[in-house]
Amino acid sequence: MIAARPPKILFLVSEDWYFCSHRLPVARAARDQGWEVVVLTRLAEHEDMIRAEGFRPVPLLLRRGSRHPGDAIRTIRHIAGVYRQERPDLVHHVNLKMCLLGGVAARMAGVPRVVNGLTGMGFLFAGDSLSNRMLRSAVLAAFRPLSRWDGAHLIVQNGDDLAFLQARAVAVPGRTHLIRGSGVDVDRFRPAPEPEGVPMLTYVGRMLADKGLNELAAAARLLHARGRDCRVVLVGPTDPENPQSLDPATLEGWQKEGILEWWGRRDDIPAVWAESTVAVLPSYREGLPKALLEAAAAGRPLIAADVPGCRDLVRDGVDGILVPPRDPEALADAIDMLLQAPDLRVRYGASARQRATAEFSEAVITAQTLEVYTTLLGDLGRRDARAPAEAKHDSGAASA
Repeated sequence: MIAARPPKILFLVSEDWYFCSHRLPVARAARDQGWEVVVLTRLAEHEDMIRAEGFRPVPLLLRRGSRHPGDAIRTIRHIAGVYRQERPDLVHHVNLKMCLLGGVAARMAGVPRVVNGLTGMGFLFAGDSLSNRMLRSAVLAAFRPLSRWDGAHLIVQNGDDLAFLQARAVAVPGRTHLIRGSGVDVDRFRPAPEPEGVPMLTYVGRMLADKGLNELAAAARLLHARGRDCRVVLVGPTDPENPQSLDPATLEGWQKEGILEWWGRRDDIPAVWAESTVAVLPSYREGLPKALLEAAAAGRPLIAADVPGCRDLVRDGVDGILVPPRDPEALADAIDMLLQAPDLRVRYGASARQRATAEFSEAVITAQTLEVYTTLLGDLGRRDARAPAEAKHDSGAASA
């Protein structure tokens, strides 16, 4: 008997590095089921890594920072053309913009099954200016029908986003799934003893204003004025295509002022957390922050803003401290408190590690995501996941 064609899953992700850092485990799990995996993304430094995993990369034509309608239309047509050529059984759109552009393209191309994966609601939903409110309304109006057609399922990463979308008739009961983040490799990120010497408060991520970095710099300035002996370190690149990206001159100015250090991009993040004393993320809004997840797995206490996404991960007084967003003084006070309480840091770090392992590991999150895929694919996915073994058995029987 000849096995049927295995299901084909296509991931639509804006950047190849983001696919490798956030979606690799679930793509590997799909591959190991015997399914074909295609990755439609802007190809740069991680193309070879995608190919080495046995996935097929396809270049995405996208101007990520553009809000021009003409650019959006061109990208939708491009994505629809790829969908028609590839004929995937299921597509997984990753982030709000890809859900919108990919969702329209999927309807145009007749894709039968879509997973819209929201990685957070973005800076549009963190601010309350008139332009933000107007654009929010337009985005929700466009996304609502895309999320409600029969072939679409929705994944959200935190309870606040789920409640927000339910209240606006975007999240459909029975086809909406709360899966907290993309998981963390708890073997790669392991606890280490707190480093000796001057305590280091570390932020890991892109250099974006809506991550609360202006507030973190202000808090660092307050700590410096109080005479606290500590280092505040920012690890990560700028992102010129993002309207929230900080100018390198601003970051270098903070360094010259002597209030913090900017290390730029680093690939050895486990080593960064091993050098760190406390993880800090004063963001305005998150999906489920992977950097904090990695710090938790590394057994570091957490300080974060009390906002969607962060409060799904950080239990105030258990794994760390939640502070009001956009409040440099409260942030400085929380840092001050942990600087003076080494036993508390150890307790919070141990609790963070335990929860990361039990609830947020790659194994847990991948299994939850794969369950959504198999539900959508139905008998097609279950049958073809068994196809290699059946084909081997049938081949043996024929030769006998």
